Amino acid sequence: MAAATVVEADATTSDGGAAFSGAQDRGWDNSQLRTYSFTTKPIPRLSHTDPMAQKLIDNEEPVVLMDTNLVYPALKWDIPYLLENIGNGDFSVYISENHKFLYYDEKKMPNCKNFVPKSQRMEMKFSEFVDKMRRMEEMGGEERVYLQQTLNDTVGKKIVVDFLGFNWNWINRQQAQRGWGPLTSNLLLVGMEGNVTPAHYDEQQNFFAQIKGHKRCILFHPDQFECLYPYPVHHPCDRQSQIDFDNPNYEKFPNFKNVVGYEAVVGPGDVLYIPMYWWHHIESLLNGGETITVNFWYKGAPTPKRIEYPLRAHQKVAIMRNIEKMLGEALGNPQEQVGPLLKTMIKGRYDQDLS
Repeated sequence: MAAATVVEADATTSDGGAAFSGAQDRGWDNSQLRTYSFTTKPIPRLSHTDPMAQKLIDNEEPVVLMDTNLVYPALKWDIPYLLENIGNGDFSVYISENHKFLYYDEKKMPNCKNFVPKSQRMEMKFSEFVDKMRRMEEMGGEERVYLQQTLNDTVGKKIVVDFLGFNWNWINRQQAQRGWGPLTSNLLLVGMEGNVTPAHYDEQQNFFAQIKGHKRCILFHPDQFECLYPYPVHHPCDRQSQIDFDNPNYEKFPNFKNVVGYEAVVGPGDVLYIPMYWWHHIESLLNGGETITVNFWYKGAPTPKRIEYPLRAHQKVAIMRNIEKMLGEALGNPQEQVGPLLKTMIKGRYDQDLS
């Protein structure tokens, strides 16, 4: 991963699990982490005042910030507090037959006639979500729920007061210093222990603020694109990896053997910076109780008028996405025609030594 210059924390490289020193002092241990086949290195944990932290954000590389106080008023949020104060609005809740919540774009479902989502989205009151979650916990089965709702003006007054008390001065400064676009949303995530959001990338900058419980976050540099095999752009699971980390198919996805990640476990008060186009796989720890998180998503900085070469990994991903979109629109049948046309373009022309 020559393109990445992430400063490593004081821990050793791990094969299939985290390599963290002093983990027991942080309210969790390695037995709560799922085991995977790939190698990871630790994401640095730094004070937001550390110049290295600012350098990493400037370079669009991940870092865990321990003392931003970004969501300090929300650290008292737990299920009883939210039940009492979040209001009577409708919330988006995903129901899955197992621990994995693979995102899908409902607007793209007509592109794939045989696509069947592995989770279902429902609208319900927060109290209904909690009742459903409690029943699932008592039953101890595989079925799970995950609330994923944009915070808006339908929430109760106390939640609004807490929200207004976030450290907006700090995060607005991060945005202004780097010329990012506007804040697009704050997503509230309430999940059961062991819930997993499989590897995917976003086209926005993200400050991932942990409020309750612990989450393991495994990130991959954009230059790992060939190792993670994203779905086609026109597919409902666009930006998601096709690989099942629990049971990878190396015959179908051979490059996954070469993938290298960075990881951290974040707890209450921690803020993880997830740069645009960096893949991230997120899991609530096993036997770790319910988790609550708030995301801060910002549009990236405008494309510079003067492009510097060679292109960076995320710029190449953006170009590939645009080519796929353009071909899909031109052909009218992306499911069947984009792939063959791309193969025709390179076969015997760009897939061999032309010297």
